[in-house]
Amino acid sequence: MIDWDDVRYFLAVARGGSVRAAAGRLGVNHSTVLRRIAQLEERLGAHMFEKLPSGYRLTAAGEEVLELANQMEASSHLLETRVFGRDQSVRGLLRVTLAPPLATHLLMPDFADFARLHPDIEMEILSSGELANLTNREADVAIRVVYDRKTLPLNLHGLKGPELFGGVYMSCDRLAAWRAGAPDPIRWIVISTHGIPDWASEGEVRTTEVPFRTTDGEAQIVAVRQGLGMTTLPCFVGDADPLLVRVPGTDLHMYGTLWLLTQGETRKTKRVRLFTEFVSRGLAAYAPLLAGLNAGENLRRPQLDDDPTMYR
Repeated sequence: MIDWDDVRYFLAVARGGSVRAAAGRLGVNHSTVLRRIAQLEERLGAHMFEKLPSGYRLTAAGEEVLELANQMEASSHLLETRVFGRDQSVRGLLRVTLAPPLATHLLMPDFADFARLHPDIEMEILSSGELANLTNREADVAIRVVYDRKTLPLNLHGLKGPELFGGVYMSCDRLAAWRAGAPDPIRWIVISTHGIPDWASEGEVRTTEVPFRTTDGEAQIVAVRQGLGMTTLPCFVGDADPLLVRVPGTDLHMYGTLWLLTQGETRKTKRVRLFTEFVSRGLAAYAPLLAGLNAGENLRRPQLDDDPTMYR
């Protein structure tokens, strides 16, 4: 019989186009990937790849195997999710994927509360800008900001949360200096992949046409604190930072709606149900903060019911 693990390695090379990419994706070394591919080729009696200077290209036999391998992978995931969905134990692994700002600036205290309530659940927080595939069991729960509901995959179960708004922020000291007539130029601070918003010139504070770019959200926030200029931030980040203030004459803008997403079979698992119920209650409590209604207040994290029986 063909070893399913060999097929997994075959798919990783086929999708990544190289042994290096496959090894990185699977978390193994090059020799392991080559050995697995050689085992599969020996079992099938055909070469799966042609090695080129640009990478690995599927042979005709490899193309035929790829179609069947994809079917094997889909069947494997279906088997896992159906068995996983029958698991009613409050023990085991729970993977949650969400954007880094939501994890570090909003929900990590709630994740800690949930972990204390359920010490037998092993939590893995996948804080990344990349979308994890719930169907392939890369994560069990996704917390995503969705601008258009129609873009949600039809095979996922969605629990709608609050709307998320953003504002324009600068440091309190920089705003005071601007009001005092300081000649220092004010820049737009942007993450590398983003440009200056079209509406950037609409506020009272004018910026130069030369932006200041960072590679990630945390560096962006630090740059604003340092008085380099102003930037757009989710209200739950900007309003909660005592060193930042909203820029006069600017309006809030909607990022989208928060959704708790699960896969059909996976959502039936008790630990997934416990988690989604817990987090949805927390998100509801955060609604004013997420909508930008708490500016200028002494912000505190909403207190959640700490009775573990409420989430069973």
